[in-house]
Amino acid sequence: MRKSLIALICGVLLQSMFIQAAAAQVRRPAVPAQTSAGPAYRINPGDDIEIMVWGDERLQRVVRVLPDGTFAFPLVGQVVAAGQLPSDLERIITAALQPQYRGAVPQVTVSVKNPGGYQFSVIGKVRSPGTYTPGRYVNALEAISLAGGPTEFASMANVQILRKSGQQVQTIRVRLNNVLKGDATGLTESDIPFIQSGDTMVVP
Repeated sequence: MRKSLIALICGVLLQSMFIQAAAAQVRRPAVPAQTSAGPAYRINPGDDIEIMVWGDERLQRVVRVLPDGTFAFPLVGQVVAAGQLPSDLERIITAALQPQYRGAVPQVTVSVKNPGGYQFSVIGKVRSPGTYTPGRYVNALEAISLAGGPTEFASMANVQILRKSGQQVQTIRVRLNNVLKGDATGLTESDIPFIQSGDTMVVP
């Protein structure tokens, strides 16, 4: 009788420990996956952007940013969009509409409908040189992939990105030889920069 009672108590204790361990696993928060997002998108000439002024259907439309970086909007006039964030345009349009309303301006939202103005070129020793409009930000390695990858004698240790900055042209050196061989030791995001609209990647 005593042995049966001891066995019963041990069984209850083991069951209690198992339940507590299982509950702890259920409560443990999941670790979010690490993602590498691109920089915040800035408007480019050629982009289609959707503008909505809530409650006023007259002011809801999709406009294309002109080559000079501007677009026209009712009651506002010409708006300089190139280089702006969508949130910047929301503030600009809201401020310009303020004189048209007695009270507060209805909420203005701006979103990129089609980022067709985001373009860059890849030239040199790649299999498919040309100009690309991927519809999203890409980094230097993805740009090489879009261009079909390097040719046999390409010097991936001396890749350059030519970037216009006002009247100047900035040269950014990118070393992709190791990562293309499968060696990503010590690699950081700064080693594989994101491509900006208007960039030209040169693969010697």
